[in-house]
Amino acid sequence: MHSLIGSQSIKKLVLVEGMTEMGWWPFGKRREPAGNDPHMRGARAWIQDLREICEKNYNNPTMGQSRVREMQVEWTDSHRKGEVDDALLQGLDRRAFRLLRADEKEWIAWLDDEDFWEPGWKGGFESE
Repeated sequence: MHSLIGSQSIKKLVLVEGMTEMGWWPFGKRREPAGNDPHMRGARAWIQDLREICEKNYNNPTMGQSRVREMQVEWTDSHRKGEVDDALLQGLDRRAFRLLRADEKEWIAWLDDEDFWEPGWKGGFESE
């Protein structure tokens, strides 16, 4: 009886330009960039950045709203590059819509609303 240990081991070859070839024999090989895993920002990171900008300007809604507009450009560019999906873009835009329309009292109310800052917040457009 032959041992399959040698044929079932991981085969790894280092290729040119940091590419690694890995796979289980006989299922083929796939190429993956070695140590160059792209990092994409998730919903929590975008929302947290938006919240931080707003909270830094809690007593100056006009300046905060200006920074929100700047962030809108950033996440729209990221969406165009495929780094932000449609659902996240819609969620960020819903929050920006509320923040940009807010007067001073509403600005503070949105900043204090914990649900507003949670991923998945829908905005309740029907309640307005």
